Amino acid sequence: MGHCYHHALSSVRQWGGVAEDYLPLHQWFDESKAITADFRHRALRHHAEGIFMLERFFGPTITISTRRVVPVRLIGDQHVIEDLGFIPSFADWVRCIRPEPWMGRAQPIHKLVDPFAVTSGGHEPPALLPMRRVAQS
Repeated sequence: MGHCYHHALSSVRQWGGVAEDYLPLHQWFDESKAITADFRHRALRHHAEGIFMLERFFGPTITISTRRVVPVRLIGDQHVIEDLGFIPSFADWVRCIRPEPWMGRAQPIHKLVDPFAVTSGGHEPPALLPMRRVAQS
């Protein structure tokens, strides 16, 4: 399926009401198209955790224009299944990411920012020495 409106029409077919009842939920799933406008945008929300996030944003149910109460999680399931054919886990998406060297280059910063960090020699880090001198004067 391509457009949020078509997902909303599918929801109408399943639970009744009008497309506008469902459009905000389906738009939430596809907001990530603003980041990357191809199928990869789905990695951010089109998975089981994304469906639970949808529920946290919109609540466990919505009341549509016919006053029917519809579980939000079911609407999320419908969206993801229509786009992917099943509901993957986030881990399913992550397994498909090819690691690049820059992804693992995190540098430890605790020695630079934590005045109470102990260096490997058991001495106070240089950042703490000026504080100690002020305290002694």
